[in-house]
Amino acid sequence: MPTPDNLPFPAALRLFSVAVIIVLIVGAGLFFAPALVKPRWPWAVTPFNARFLGGFYTAEMAVMAALLVWNRWSPGRLVLVMAFTFTVIVSAASFVNLGYFNFARKAPWLWFLVYLASVVVSGLFLWRARARPPAKGVTLNPAWRAYMPVEMAILGLYGVGLLLFPLTFGGFWPWPIDAFHAQVYSAIFLAGAGGTYLVWRSAPREELLVLGLAQFLVGLLAILGLVITDAAVHRIDWTATGTLCWLVLFGWIGISGVFKHYTASRYFSSQSA
Repeated sequence: MPTPDNLPFPAALRLFSVAVIIVLIVGAGLFFAPALVKPRWPWAVTPFNARFLGGFYTAEMAVMAALLVWNRWSPGRLVLVMAFTFTVIVSAASFVNLGYFNFARKAPWLWFLVYLASVVVSGLFLWRARARPPAKGVTLNPAWRAYMPVEMAILGLYGVGLLLFPLTFGGFWPWPIDAFHAQVYSAIFLAGAGGTYLVWRSAPREELLVLGLAQFLVGLLAILGLVITDAAVHRIDWTATGTLCWLVLFGWIGISGVFKHYTASRYFSSQSA
């Protein structure tokens, strides 16, 4: 039930959530049906990039579904901040790398239309709610309070590195990624850093739950996508230092998400008992 500090958003935001989820279903198809979606994607993607992007869009779809179901300030604040961060960075990376897009096709035009519209809508809702304080949160224990700035720093610094020095910071990935894809992927880490910062400052239980779900799915689907794709193409050196570092990175993100989700779920259980 809505509480005085966690009021519903306007109905228009629910319509926005539905529209975004429909678009994300297409993106998730890169993971579940890459042969069908890749020819229709706005730019050419390799098998590994397709599955990685598809895994992220699947995680983002779950997050937007949470906003659709709750449609309240919490978890809306978290979802909109992460969505705004992601779409701004990806839009900027797309404009910088226009050579990847064939504007004789419809897909690139739709790509820019969808992303710019998302930037405007999410930014507008956040601006209108800028003075609203966060909903009542969970009291995080000292271990969480000490850990979250570390997570935020790692995600943020790596995201900035991918954005500004894409070939250097993307050089250890299990498959080759070019500057454009590295900059697009930087948005995932920077959005995660923004979400972690919000929860560290104030941890409404719905936001902790949604952030945990997002991180779990990002970590799980990144690794699962790598395994599934390599089973078909056999190009990954699983003993390479870079591959092991990449697996540790995304495994850590996924495990961190599990613990956040568990903490939030346990709080829900204690409240209903």
